[in-house]
Amino acid sequence: MTLGPTASALALAALPLTALTAPALAERGADGELRVLYWQAPTVLNPYLSTGAKDVDPASMVIEPLAQVAPDGSLTPVLAAEIPSLENGGIAADYSAVTWKLKPGLLWSDGSPVTAEDVKFTAEYCMDPAFGCAVLQEFEGITGAEVLDAQTVRLNFDAPRFAPLQAFVGGRTPILQKAQFAACKGAAGVSCTAQNFGPLGTGPYKVADFRPGDVAQFELNPNYRDAAKPAFARVTVKGGGDAMAAARAVLESAEYDFAWNLQLPPEAVSAMEAAGKGRVVASFGSMVERIDLNQTNPSPELPEGERSTVKHPHPFLTDPAVRKALSMAIDRQIIAELAYGPAGKATCTILPMPEAYAPEAPACLTQDLEGARALLDQAGWVPGPDGIRAKDGTRLALLFQTTVNPVRQDEQALVKQWWSEIGVETELKAVDGASFFGADPGNPDTQTKFYADVEMYTDAYYLPDPASFLSKFTCDRIPTPETQWQGNNTPRFCDAGYDAGITELHATGDLAQRQQFARKLDAQLVGDGNYALPLIHRGMVSAHVNTLSGIVPNGWEGQLWNVADWSRVK
Repeated sequence: MTLGPTASALALAALPLTALTAPALAERGADGELRVLYWQAPTVLNPYLSTGAKDVDPASMVIEPLAQVAPDGSLTPVLAAEIPSLENGGIAADYSAVTWKLKPGLLWSDGSPVTAEDVKFTAEYCMDPAFGCAVLQEFEGITGAEVLDAQTVRLNFDAPRFAPLQAFVGGRTPILQKAQFAACKGAAGVSCTAQNFGPLGTGPYKVADFRPGDVAQFELNPNYRDAAKPAFARVTVKGGGDAMAAARAVLESAEYDFAWNLQLPPEAVSAMEAAGKGRVVASFGSMVERIDLNQTNPSPELPEGERSTVKHPHPFLTDPAVRKALSMAIDRQIIAELAYGPAGKATCTILPMPEAYAPEAPACLTQDLEGARALLDQAGWVPGPDGIRAKDGTRLALLFQTTVNPVRQDEQALVKQWWSEIGVETELKAVDGASFFGADPGNPDTQTKFYADVEMYTDAYYLPDPASFLSKFTCDRIPTPETQWQGNNTPRFCDAGYDAGITELHATGDLAQRQQFARKLDAQLVGDGNYALPLIHRGMVSAHVNTLSGIVPNGWEGQLWNVADWSRVK
């Protein structure tokens, strides 16, 4: 089985030809400091604790995977000598194992050799049931890692895996140094501050200083495998503020070189770009802005440790009529037009890429307020004197949270208005992005703790085959206090039929059948089920100054995926 080009060519087609090839770099470190703005400040540099891009992207400059996904959807080696395949024997003929070979001579930034033991350790580190690994779904079905020799490791599966290249592919599953993290397995993993804030790595940079929630500083890795790279001697990733201020700092003042995730009104970005100091680029991968509907009760009247847990079902979002009505009331086309412009497209699926996995007949693109009202009437939700519907003493009143962001606040306001028109009361809450996407189990405002009725954010999958992404929504992926609120099944959706479908998907090698199963699972979750409401297929929009060269947008990896190739135009 081979993984070939599958990603949209839209973003690449919009780039000048010179941006698609690596530039001729200056002498290693000769370009001084690269100043980067991630307005959602990084809080940890360990992707096994947080899948938020604000954390994964800066960490990717230090710790690296065996392979990564190129902009066209193909796989390219990073620490691996080659991509495993049936042809080279890396993928077992019965799909029961994957064998990876490391490039010779790899060193950690402290000068010690990288070995297969590090790969084996990292697999065991994530799969430890006491840890609560944030990317555990990428290791689904792996029974163990077996060291064959110092440069070779085999991942064995409990059954044939027909999308076997998942663990250690992409910046979210990098290799950790066994010697540094040996004391961090299991429940101790969250509290290993020195390791999680300053991992040793193999990337072009090493951590020089890290102040969580504020700034991360990186300096050259003296043992990086390419002696000619990178061109920048230092990288500073500054966090905080908001997307508007970040865009201005690049496009208007050029105080910073690069700004990430500019989820801004299109007219605002165009006006800033007109200053002529920088430009905006976008890449379309699998990112979808969506609203999750909490299937558990987040009421603060419940004891701490029981809020938003399966012990207490949600008082009204477990009603399929309510979930369906909430979806029907939203005008996704208006959100796309007003809030995103060319950087967003209305969608009814969480599987927008590759297109073969998307549903054939999207059913949510047309707003239907009358139909939503009729559906609630039929289900017994009756408007009260104030217009808010109720049933058996329960009012349709919900708390709607998302991150602090002008576009998201506009989206919230639109959705609140539409929901009010069908008799649903909505209280809006905006949370700082660093808190919302953070990993602190004591923080009540995190996305995974979900102390609200509904929440909106962007999610994505990072491999062209979406099997591992769909696995996020199985019953055992629900965040709980016992897993330090780690887990990706944020809506707390649990269905035995869905779990069985995931098993069937993982046992199917035929591509057409895999696509069919994926569409069925998508429908159970966001189509007929409406446990999550897809809104917009988003492009990742960033900005860079005109003097920065080497930027290649990649919808599958983080924004800093090829930072070793960046340089300053003289």
